[in-house]
Amino acid sequence: MSKKKQLDQIATDILTQNVCPDLAKNAIQLVRGDGATDADIVFIGEAPGKKEDETGQPFMGAAGKLLGSMLETIDITRDDVYITNIVKYRPPNNRDPKPAEKAAFLPFLIRELEVIDPKVVVTLGRHSMEYFLPDAKIGEVHGLPQEIVFGSKTITFVPLYHPAYALYNGAKRETLAEDFLKLKHYM
Repeated sequence: MSKKKQLDQIATDILTQNVCPDLAKNAIQLVRGDGATDADIVFIGEAPGKKEDETGQPFMGAAGKLLGSMLETIDITRDDVYITNIVKYRPPNNRDPKPAEKAAFLPFLIRELEVIDPKVVVTLGRHSMEYFLPDAKIGEVHGLPQEIVFGSKTITFVPLYHPAYALYNGAKRETLAEDFLKLKHYM
């Protein structure tokens, strides 16, 4: 089965299994991952926002624009990477995803990673970092690669601040830009 069909099946399974029905009933649609199915780099955010819920694609709002410009600084585009979120429905009022919601979607995220089979996984913000680096604090580990055994292979995980955080905190925007430049060395 092709990678696209496997990813389609993951989305179908989320819908069929009625994952997080309370989130689903308040969202316009499921927001699945998007990008190159053979990407060497996967970016994982926390949950869709308003624009993502409207379009059905991850990172389409202001944070997505900042992510796109950061990608350009390291000479790659959205078409070169795969972008997804842990939680696949927009939480009401863009609140943080709850632990139970992240846990419910985690098996599907793991399946996505198994299908894409990246060399590098970039977690954007603490919510996506927590599963892979449960005891880490984003302020201490941002931009630092972590080798983690994932399934039968070792993958480089690089935790970064979420672009939305950088939008509202000017000092973190510069930090995010510096971390993206470091990211280029891990590719």
